[in-house]
Amino acid sequence: MKLDILVLAAHPDDAELGCGGTIIKYVAEGKKVGVIDFTRGELGTRGTAETRKAEAAASASILGLSVRDNLSFKDGFFANDEEHQLQVIQQIRKYQPEIVLANAVTDRHPDHGKAANLAFDSCFYSGLTKVETELDGKPQLAWRPKALYHYIQSQYIVPDVVLDVSAHWDKKMEAVKAFKSQFYDPTSNEPETYISSQGFMKMLEARGIELGHAIGAKYGEGFTVRKTIGVNSLFDLR
Repeated sequence: MKLDILVLAAHPDDAELGCGGTIIKYVAEGKKVGVIDFTRGELGTRGTAETRKAEAAASASILGLSVRDNLSFKDGFFANDEEHQLQVIQQIRKYQPEIVLANAVTDRHPDHGKAANLAFDSCFYSGLTKVETELDGKPQLAWRPKALYHYIQSQYIVPDVVLDVSAHWDKKMEAVKAFKSQFYDPTSNEPETYISSQGFMKMLEARGIELGHAIGAKYGEGFTVRKTIGVNSLFDLR
């Protein structure tokens, strides 16, 4: 299956939080979008790897994903090395996305910046014919996405581009809240964490409003890039 957009995420729920509105927007436009979670999020204080797997499946249905896979890298201890790059390259070549969305380049959680670099390097090496990978015993063709965008997570980063997701914000939040074990639930007896507090949800809402306001929209999601963005016409910019 060829995808239009492939989202790479260190943990289940990273994609929903960082670019859930973007995913829903393009699915609504008929694009095929998939998510590859690197880890099972097994180091999370709340829930288990098994509950997060079920939550990820529920969220995938809300998002309308064409595919959601998990590479089962070791949460907290995966590395941006050849072993892990080859596994990510295999997925990029399998789905041949035009666009890749990946974790924030820096963030509160060290896995996020590490995953961002892993995605960036893998996208580059995936385009080299002498980097060899196989799928089901068959050699894969080299493939390099046209663009890689990094979504913004907990720490604020000035975006290079902001996408209007106003029409899809409520559904994004529905997908986020599918991760019931991780986010605010007044009935839960589990320990409170940074992301399970009411304050975190308020920050998420405020961030969407702030980014939307910057482009004259109700809600927005921001992205950074590592190379110059080109446009065909200045009249296409809002």
